[in-house]
Amino acid sequence: MSSDPRTVAIACQGGGSHTAFTAGVLSELLEDETLDREVEIAGFSGTSGGAVCALLAWYGREHPDHEPGELLADYWADMAARGPVERLGNEAVRWTGRLQRLGIPTPEVSPYQSPAALWGRREFLDLLERHVDFEAIPDLLDGSEPALLISAANVLSGEFRLFREDELSPEAILASAAIPYVFPAEEVNGNYYWDGLFSKNPPIKEFVSNRETPDPDEIWVIKINPQERPRVPKSLEGIADRRNELAGNKSLNGEVGFVEQLNDWIEAGYLPEKFTHTEVERIRFRRPDLGWRTKLDRSPEFLEGLFANGEDAAAAFLDDRETTGNDGV
Repeated sequence: MSSDPRTVAIACQGGGSHTAFTAGVLSELLEDETLDREVEIAGFSGTSGGAVCALLAWYGREHPDHEPGELLADYWADMAARGPVERLGNEAVRWTGRLQRLGIPTPEVSPYQSPAALWGRREFLDLLERHVDFEAIPDLLDGSEPALLISAANVLSGEFRLFREDELSPEAILASAAIPYVFPAEEVNGNYYWDGLFSKNPPIKEFVSNRETPDPDEIWVIKINPQERPRVPKSLEGIADRRNELAGNKSLNGEVGFVEQLNDWIEAGYLPEKFTHTEVERIRFRRPDLGWRTKLDRSPEFLEGLFANGEDAAAAFLDDRETTGNDGV
């Protein structure tokens, strides 16, 4: 690899419980001593569960009393449904999914009328606050820290919103993770937000269009949703799975397409020299056996397995970079 550090931005796609994989990837990447010497992290971005992982990675790097790998592992260990009430709730979610796959009608309740939704919101916020001291964040900002971009969708205006590192709060993170049928729209400063999957999943083009920070040499996308499938789904469950994947990839493909178009214009000499070429690499979640409903599964063994899958994927990515010289997998 080059002796000059390469600047890298890391973008984390959303995917509920599946983003325990993202946590494993980030843990492995950010604890690699060789990579730490050869790569300068320019920023993190994330949506939904990816937003939580991006926050923890950013905060773990910047706070002197924390390490990102430990913080990510502890958070997902706490996220797991371990107590009797949590396990009961998790089993209810799993059985509801099984019944729906069999075509059996199940009750539908608005999150505004569901005590479980209100309890889940409070638990989500409490979990974030146990692992991140949001009041300490302003003291971590001196202009040298990596960027942090958290995506959410404004329910009323239909516009996307990016929360930056100086705007962080538990509510801002929940705004990116508020799945409409699970949580009420989250209010932040008088505006109401839903899951960032409706906007940018995850934010990418701001890394190359934001003049506040230099363009990164590379953007690493931790990708949850498969891009391709070998055959057309015909079961209702298969159709629902593929629809979820396509919806989750739509904005990502648009964001990556913008970067690739910019690269073409740079190569053709259409843009000023301040614009530089940016490679986009992907670290993929390779579990085609998991349907979209498992994105709500919080069983400990499931999350631990996904975290380990992420560590393995990151190790393979780093090995491939070492072998090929900055090329991803």
